[in-house]
Amino acid sequence: MSITLQKGQAIGFYQAIAPIIISVFGVYLTIGIALGVLPMFVRGKLGFDSMIVGLVIGLQSLSTLLTRAYSGKITDTRGAKRSKMSGVILAVLAGVVYILAVLFQANKWAALVFLLLARIIHGVGESFLVTGALTWGIGLVGPSKSGKVMTWNGIAMYAGIAVGAPLSIWLSKEYGNLPVFLLIALLPFISWLATAKLPSIPVDKDHVRTPFYKVISAISGQGLSLAFSSMAFGCIASFIALFFSEKNWGDASLAFMVFGICYVLTRVLFASFPDKYGGFTIAAISLVIEVIGQFLIWTSVSKTTAIIGCGVTGIGFSLVFPALGVLAIQKVKPQMRGTVLGAYVAFVDLSLGLAGPLAGLVAGWLDYQAVYLFGGISCILSIVILLFNKK
Repeated sequence: MSITLQKGQAIGFYQAIAPIIISVFGVYLTIGIALGVLPMFVRGKLGFDSMIVGLVIGLQSLSTLLTRAYSGKITDTRGAKRSKMSGVILAVLAGVVYILAVLFQANKWAALVFLLLARIIHGVGESFLVTGALTWGIGLVGPSKSGKVMTWNGIAMYAGIAVGAPLSIWLSKEYGNLPVFLLIALLPFISWLATAKLPSIPVDKDHVRTPFYKVISAISGQGLSLAFSSMAFGCIASFIALFFSEKNWGDASLAFMVFGICYVLTRVLFASFPDKYGGFTIAAISLVIEVIGQFLIWTSVSKTTAIIGCGVTGIGFSLVFPALGVLAIQKVKPQMRGTVLGAYVAFVDLSLGLAGPLAGLVAGWLDYQAVYLFGGISCILSIVILLFNKK
């Protein structure tokens, strides 16, 4: 039986957030696993070029983007718990379709079709999971801790990616791709179990909803700044493995790990900063650090420098999402929180959906190292947009 939190009632921060963090981590492990194994699977096993690699990677974020409005509506009208659990079910289904891609890899076009379908399902699942989890967490502990909720959810998200990517690289080398994709189908059950007994939050069915396009317009400044800053992460996620391979530096597991460790540690140590010092200040400092990280990778002449650049990027990118999110969430009423969070995160989806193909074009025209010049310029544009949208 589902327990519903009464209006005005709240529970302890970590009592509410710990199960949600575990739940988000479980699904984002599957996303990290996919990011780690797909570039080499598409390029090495199936024989497609960098543009197709970028398409496969970016399609998940594109499908997430296109379903943010709907996931926000479902979260606000039917409950955050229902939205989040729907995301878990879709993640399991995505894992099953990834397995079909491996089973049909002898026909590269059939395998590609299954991969594209899996990425779409995975993306829709991510849309429901993140919107539901964020709204659920803020509803349980109160809006005054919204920045902290977003910070800890981000820790779960990128820790999952940081652990999942190198794990999949190792597993694929030792045991092949089938066990890797089987793991994607199984891990979401951890997510389901973690929050099964967590109380629901009440839904205000009488509230007149603001149209989604008006919500997008209200937070467009913060959203666009977030989108350009996320390009840097997209560049690392999509092409750092191929960049290392091009330079004969071995696999990129350590680069993924350093990015993730720096990202998570920054969030753990400075989780309260966006609420305490203001979203604008923290976002501005973070973006400058992110630019430095991307330029370190772009100018690197050694594996060590590139890995340091990934770490610095992780430090910079870490607090951009909660810092800008604090500014965005102040623009709407509590009853529209799911919609605004869906709209806000949609800018990340837009960014990552475009980052793969755009970075693939840059790599095709120049080389994989030039991808990080593109990432650095994107972060500079993010700073410019932020300066025009201080509130």
